[in-house]
Amino acid sequence: MSVNAAIASESLTRSVEDYLKAIYQLSPEGRPASTSEIAHLLALSPPSVTGMVKRLSEHGLLEHVPYRGVQLTDEGRRAALRMVRRHRLIEAYLVEFLGYSWDTVHEEAERLEHAVSDTMVERMATALGNPVVDPHGDPIPTVDGSIHEPACTALSDVPVGETVEIHRVHESQPERLRYIASLGLRPGVRVRVLDRQPFDDLVTIEVGGDQHVIGRELGHVLQCAREGDQ
Repeated sequence: MSVNAAIASESLTRSVEDYLKAIYQLSPEGRPASTSEIAHLLALSPPSVTGMVKRLSEHGLLEHVPYRGVQLTDEGRRAALRMVRRHRLIEAYLVEFLGYSWDTVHEEAERLEHAVSDTMVERMATALGNPVVDPHGDPIPTVDGSIHEPACTALSDVPVGETVEIHRVHESQPERLRYIASLGLRPGVRVRVLDRQPFDDLVTIEVGGDQHVIGRELGHVLQCAREGDQ
């Protein structure tokens, strides 16, 4: 089936689903995603991305923002959130029932999200008790396509002396997730910021009675809830 025929049918191709999900991930708060960002995330050539973006735009799934990139239309966003829901529920199911660790589920879910039926996904959701977040703390869209993105602050930006709770670990690389876990840093864990060095952005934190020093890059993926966040 051609891409155009797939878009016109009820079932989108895997390629189209991947594009829509990638653009959603690159567009926090509706920010346009550039073709170069999409190409980098999907490991594709910019000309290939440009061609697909044009086709998706012609079929009402994307709209161009002059000189800035593309945004999902309402239809495109619904399709993207459907894939996000499938991916995050599969990750949760693999961890809860099949013994996967949080650093091994991403690639498995990438494959399964295109293969399982909607019926199976919803049975997974029921078996899990309809969770609202996945193992990394990322919110799971509802079956009707809505999603609640709670306000969070990167651990690297939390003031010295403040204690916060980690809500999300915005990371999918297995090596980094294993390192983060080795420090005891997971959703639901409380962390106190003890010190911040002014020139190299190193932050000293306390978690579970142990102290660790982390860099800004790592601190940025650890999204925390502070007093006043909604």
